[in-house]
Amino acid sequence: MNKGYPAMRSKFLNYLIFVSAVVILIAAVKVINWIPTVVQKGSMREYASVDEVRSGLKINDIYAPSYFPESFKWPPNLIIAQTKPFTAIVMEFKNARSGDTALMISQADLKEFSPGRKMEIIHIKEEAHYTLKGRSALLQVGVCRGNKTCSKLSWREGKCWINVVIKAPPFQVIKISESMIRKKD
Repeated sequence: MNKGYPAMRSKFLNYLIFVSAVVILIAAVKVINWIPTVVQKGSMREYASVDEVRSGLKINDIYAPSYFPESFKWPPNLIIAQTKPFTAIVMEFKNARSGDTALMISQADLKEFSPGRKMEIIHIKEEAHYTLKGRSALLQVGVCRGNKTCSKLSWREGKCWINVVIKAPPFQVIKISESMIRKKD
């Protein structure tokens, strides 16, 4: 009989135990990550697509532009959404050349909702009321972080507030925003 057989069998069993432990650990981590999405249905989290937001949170009206400048990448590089404590959706788009976030669209049931500081206008140079396909809107032009020109257009659409912020001149934010309105009230 081969004298190395028990040693080889012992190594094989140790290897099998190690692999089993790794598989169990990975499964446990996946379950731990999955639990909050089940328990806290509707809390803010990331989604892979607009369709996933629609089906997962049962949100029918998601405003996305039909006009999209060539300098931006579609689909959005980030989509986060929630229905609790109020409905909110944020989509971020990257500039195709630089790879930086250069367009952010948010919609929320709460006017004061802020999607964060990534695309915040830190110095407003000009502010004007603007009529956007029959809706009263607020147009702001200023400077974002990195000393980039930013434009923001905000308006109410049905029961939600929409904000479109772009690192570009105001005519771009107006064209994008106009393309998001499907019908005139």
